[in-house]
Amino acid sequence: MRLTGRQIVEGHAGGPVVAAPVPLSFWGGVDPQTGIVVDRYHPLHGRSLAGTVLVMPGSRGSCTGSSVALQLLMNGRAPAAFVFTEEEEIVTLGVIIARRMFGVSVPVLRLAGDDMARLAEAGRAEISGDTLIAEGAPAAAHRDAPAGRAATALSPADRAMLRGEHGEATRFAMEVVVEMAGLYGARELIDVTRAHIDGCIYTGEASLRFAERLRDLGARVRVPTTLNAVSVDGRRWRALGVDASLGEPAWRLAEAYLAMGARTSFTCAPYLLDAPPALGEQIVWAESNAVAYANSVLGARTMKYPDYLDICVAITGRAPLAGCHLDAGRRPAVAIEVAPISAPNDAFFALLGHHLGEMSPEAIPLVLGLEDAAMTDDDLKAFAAAFATTSGAPMFHIAGITPEAREIAAAHALAETLPRLSVSRADLAESWRRINGEEGAGEEGAARIDLVALGNPHFSFTEIERLAALCAGRRKAADVALVVTCGRDVFARAQAAGLTAALERFGVSFVNDTCWCMIGEPVIPPAARAILTSSGKYAHYGPGLSGRRVMLGSLTQCVEAASTGIFDTALPGWLAG
Repeated sequence: MRLTGRQIVEGHAGGPVVAAPVPLSFWGGVDPQTGIVVDRYHPLHGRSLAGTVLVMPGSRGSCTGSSVALQLLMNGRAPAAFVFTEEEEIVTLGVIIARRMFGVSVPVLRLAGDDMARLAEAGRAEISGDTLIAEGAPAAAHRDAPAGRAATALSPADRAMLRGEHGEATRFAMEVVVEMAGLYGARELIDVTRAHIDGCIYTGEASLRFAERLRDLGARVRVPTTLNAVSVDGRRWRALGVDASLGEPAWRLAEAYLAMGARTSFTCAPYLLDAPPALGEQIVWAESNAVAYANSVLGARTMKYPDYLDICVAITGRAPLAGCHLDAGRRPAVAIEVAPISAPNDAFFALLGHHLGEMSPEAIPLVLGLEDAAMTDDDLKAFAAAFATTSGAPMFHIAGITPEAREIAAAHALAETLPRLSVSRADLAESWRRINGEEGAGEEGAARIDLVALGNPHFSFTEIERLAALCAGRRKAADVALVVTCGRDVFARAQAAGLTAALERFGVSFVNDTCWCMIGEPVIPPAARAILTSSGKYAHYGPGLSGRRVMLGSLTQCVEAASTGIFDTALPGWLAG
């Protein structure tokens, strides 16, 4: 079978075909050192991608997928080629950085969506330019290749940066911005007011080499720039027992971004910092949960920027005018009706976000049925993080709640024009069983808990307040650890209010700067086998990242488990009906 597609990154390669109909988050889904899929929810779980022709609709979840792709390319464990059937920028950007900075590359090809099923039956494929030849696959009818992109108009200032008039680092950054603008189909670039950098997460030597190369070229950010959670607690990693083989390069990576002018923020919840973005503000944020929250809850405007493109935009101050920067890129493409749920606890919003992300892996959804839910900012944070984990969509709308769908009558009228899906109580119950069942098998009953992991994304001040109220007058079990991750700003505020001292009397430990998606042993006790979290994001990524069973519960259930060492995985009353 011979297919013609759109060449995204040129090259020639071949290998055995590995195909999946489900997008994959490379961060939290693929081991960056081995190329093995570790996402237990993905159909390729346990497969090695090294040397394969990987065929998927696209990527989902974390913006750090570009960093993982770069690391795989640099250590020789990457696929021989990537073939996508939808628009895909995160993994592609990792390939572009490898080619531009390090001279290492593999082909990236875009094919039509209906080629997926035929390629899944192929034994081997060869790619050369815009052509793929597959062995053992059914013949395909001739079709036109996916359309190419229009050229991006550049201002005189943009061209000056491309000529190197502002230094080599700015020239490199603008080259990357312009190449990606072409992939996004942006006809021009726009100024942005601020940036949030996700590329400060240490995924291996390649992530450090990239940042230090930019720093050494003289890179400086042009707009106010915050940093995501990094891979260690910068002030305490030695005291926490983190091995120097991780602690030293991870902190060098953070220092490289600080040297480029970024703020010492170190949080995966930048919307909790002072002066969050305003409605309609054009920004560049990476970190999947932050992107979903900024677009959906704040009404700011950002695409889901891959790691490394984030810093390139911060250096130039210029971003592609595409995607969620435009009105057209923010419109919902599917309506999802949620069945009424009586008196749910806070686990409902994390569970629902996880479920709806799987239902809408690419399309921006308009969610109906929550008009009377009175969602708090913390509920919206939990929902956004879980949704952004299982979906590749950059935002969502919730009728009656989020700013661009607050007018209920208008939201329901718009929903009448969209494809419609529904979510029943039984659907959510099945998701609960899938997350909380032993090895995904769905068993219910009392589970022994060794660690309660809270703060993914970073805990807010109000979450710390609520946790303190739940823990008041109690003590955790001696053989259960309870660890909260939060940003330095929130921690300082909670400390000043006396909340951290009260929680430490219960037995809570606090970790700053890093987050659960980067935490391993010994912060996770080596003997721990089962973890309970209130985060839908960590419930998804945690099993692959930690090698442990990770279950989802409400904050009240987390405190009970910390006190007793037991979590009941059976359906809660609001799901049992």
